[in-house]
Amino acid sequence: MTDVFVPAPRSRTRLPAVLLGLPHSATTVSVRRGLRQEFGPDGVDVQAITDGIELLDRIRRAPTALVVLDMELPGPDPLVLLGAVLSESPHAAVVAITSRERRAGTLGLLRGDRDDFLFRPFTVDELACRVRLRLSATTGLVAPVVQSHGGVSVRDDVGEVTVDGRLVALSPTEYSLLLALLDRPGEVVSHAELGGRAWAEPVSANLVQVYISYLRRKIGPERIRTVRGAGYLLEG
Repeated sequence: MTDVFVPAPRSRTRLPAVLLGLPHSATTVSVRRGLRQEFGPDGVDVQAITDGIELLDRIRRAPTALVVLDMELPGPDPLVLLGAVLSESPHAAVVAITSRERRAGTLGLLRGDRDDFLFRPFTVDELACRVRLRLSATTGLVAPVVQSHGGVSVRDDVGEVTVDGRLVALSPTEYSLLLALLDRPGEVVSHAELGGRAWAEPVSANLVQVYISYLRRKIGPERIRTVRGAGYLLEG
């Protein structure tokens, strides 16, 4: 078996950029990488800028869907910079990253439900969630379709499979079998049903068994239980 399933990105109009106004650090690199992985399949261009003046210049030059602004970004006074960002890009949403000490000043400038904020420290997942919510409100970007069970997750919109957070490459047949099992987690799925999901024509139970064994090697043999004479089920 040599084929590896590499799904094509969804076709959509490319959205304006998300700008990350973050101080230069290893954390900034990690945040940019995490958001690019999260939003790249949606066509969102994530750019990191480490200086306040440069951030304002970029906002003036090109449309922006959303600005993530760390209130410790080098440049003008943080509240002055936030006010300028809101003024220069009135249609963009803002997610401000601030300290509890600066909470009052920051929230005093944000525009109700249009913008959002996070206290430092934060996780990339938390920031990604806030960014997606704001993009959903301003651009119509929808949340990915995710099916998960027992540590196995599938983003069916882009064909991405993870096992305990680790990306796993499946063949098209293995992928179809996994989706069939994920549709009914903890329930027995018959050989015939699995065959109908993965092949265009009827196949033998033996062939289904062979490909289930391939799938087990990739997601963990303990996750798929054989129910003799009936089929297979995805364990929790």
